[in-house]
Amino acid sequence: MRRAAAVAAGALLALAAVAVTSAEERPETGTGAGDDTEKRTVPDFLGLGLWRVFTRLDRRTRLDVHDVSGRDRRVLWPSRWQVCTQYPEAGTDLDRRTTVMIGVVRRGETCPPRVRTARR
Repeated sequence: MRRAAAVAAGALLALAAVAVTSAEERPETGTGAGDDTEKRTVPDFLGLGLWRVFTRLDRRTRLDVHDVSGRDRRVLWPSRWQVCTQYPEAGTDLDRRTTVMIGVVRRGETCPPRVRTARR
């Protein structure tokens, strides 16, 4: 009986934590649940670490990250990469259909000249 009560209490605490976390992630717009009327814009990521992109964009935003060095490497550890290009440019309004495209190189490498001159 004690074990069942402890399991039930743990389950209730976990559900409460999930409810609080999801309520904190969703900003209240006052127009009802699921309404996406909040105005969001693209921040300026050029020169920053890739980890900043993941922490500053909303989790609902579509994101395409690729290596622009010409080596076609997989981008696995965000903390090891820096942003060279972004599209759309900073300040552009985001909606559900917008995909943010980020071009990166490994930290310590410079952005290729062809990429620097064509920065978006």
